[in-house]
Amino acid sequence: MSDDRVTDTPHTTIVERRGSGATWLIAIVLAFALVIGSMFLMNKSKNDTIRTDAVSGAAKDIGDSAKKVGDSAAKTADGATQP
Repeated sequence: MSDDRVTDTPHTTIVERRGSGATWLIAIVLAFALVIGSMFLMNKSKNDTIRTDAVSGAAKDIGDSAKKVGDSAAKTADGATQP
């Protein structure tokens, strides 16, 4: 017989997985969209507040003017009834 030796040595294969960077790109784009969206919503809220304040101020001015007209009408009526 021959003295052939067969040795089975285990081979270890290491596979390193590396991404293409698309995950980071998507994360940056989403963060940017979130910042832009939040700025848009805050600006819209600010504009609504300004508009509400303007309408409230105009309504107050109209109320003051109506009161002056009413007071003038009352004075005129009082003056017309007295001889």
